[in-house]
Amino acid sequence: MKCPNCGFADSKVIDSRPIEEGNSIRRRRECLACQKRFTTFEMIESVQIFVIKKNGTKEPFDRSKMLAGILKACQKRPLNGEEIASEIENELQNNMVKEITSRDLGEMIMQKLRTRDDVAYVRFVSVYREFKDLDTFLAELREMKGAQES
Repeated sequence: MKCPNCGFADSKVIDSRPIEEGNSIRRRRECLACQKRFTTFEMIESVQIFVIKKNGTKEPFDRSKMLAGILKACQKRPLNGEEIASEIENELQNNMVKEITSRDLGEMIMQKLRTRDDVAYVRFVSVYREFKDLDTFLAELREMKGAQES
């Protein structure tokens, strides 16, 4: 890190502390040439994720949209929708995903809900898969019931 005072390329860290809920680190440094102190900030670089919609258009990933759908499904259920949304977002960031189809994103959400709460899963699936009639809805329920009995 170059010193902003003299431009010398070497400095030592005097103090470090996490900021912004642990997502960044503030460092106090001292230039080894002129002994001036300065502050630097270090943070994780996140990948901009784009969602490819059903019609082929791309739009930036919007966590709030995903969270809204999860929260509706989890309403009055013993689930933490924020936690589920964070898990999915972290998986996408950790896997360095740059683009994901809305279908794949929906499948990720369904997988998380299915393992945690059947009611929240059915709520999400009923909206996501756009059931047209009672028969398709009942077929999904039968499939879930069969999977539980196995």
